[in-house]
Amino acid sequence: MAPRAPRNRTLTLSEDEREHFAARLLRPDGPLPPDRLRGRTIHADLLEIQAWLPESFADLVFLDPPYNLSKTYGARSFRRLPPKRYAAWVERWLPGIVRTLQPTASLYFCADWRTSPLVYPLLARHLIVRSRITWEREKGRGARRNWKNASEDIWFCTRSDDYTFNVDAVKLRRRVHAPYRSAEGEPKDWQHDEAGRFRLTHPSNLWTDLSVPFWSMPENTDHPAQKPEKLLARVILASSSPDDLVFDPFLGSGTTSVAARKLGRHYVGVEIDETYCCLAEKRLALADQDPRIQGYHDGMFWERGSQPRR
Repeated sequence: MAPRAPRNRTLTLSEDEREHFAARLLRPDGPLPPDRLRGRTIHADLLEIQAWLPESFADLVFLDPPYNLSKTYGARSFRRLPPKRYAAWVERWLPGIVRTLQPTASLYFCADWRTSPLVYPLLARHLIVRSRITWEREKGRGARRNWKNASEDIWFCTRSDDYTFNVDAVKLRRRVHAPYRSAEGEPKDWQHDEAGRFRLTHPSNLWTDLSVPFWSMPENTDHPAQKPEKLLARVILASSSPDDLVFDPFLGSGTTSVAARKLGRHYVGVEIDETYCCLAEKRLALADQDPRIQGYHDGMFWERGSQPRR
């Protein structure tokens, strides 16, 4: 591998770290009782261990499976399938994930524009679909003969009509460009402090304030589809409470577990690639030293570029 630039903060593993963190991984060989799962990174193929997962143990599930694209993930590759075969692949494991949900739990399912129409009817068959979130990916290549692909979807679902949604925990602090005042000259629905003029706005299903991890961010890894910690923080704060358990069946390099730990939730993740499992464990160790989440500060989500310097 070519040497990295001095300012490149992408997390890597030394051989000693790989050996150290690999020893922490849970490698199941039989049924997994709930007390064995909390705070664990499971190195396994989800399809092979799914029947060993307990029922109704998760308060929140975040699903970020491979999209229907030909892409390499560490030592493994996923090859694009005909749409019906991709939907059949999802249906192989989705009912088993639904089985792990508490009656009051929520589930978020990530998709791109191709897979989103395929997974919606599958989700609607098993869950109550509440909303489709679209979030802006500002990274990506331009296209000469098409619109640049700069967005992804997240389907928000619940198992029942009794579910957690903490709206005040996920309001966004936005700049005020037209500061209306009352007849008495007082700010109308906005505040003014040393950082400027801002108002807290209700969260919508269009998220334009996220930064995809890149080389200068300390959360960045070499995983090709890593989600931002800020995105997971929003999901976790909205749809879980402190000490709830957050489950990610396609953990990747650990963003869901890391955000859960930083926000006072329990976590468990399943990941087939050992290197990504070890990166997740390294990130969890670093989270104990620095619990900050870029874009989330003082209990508020900030627009991109507006967060105070720390």
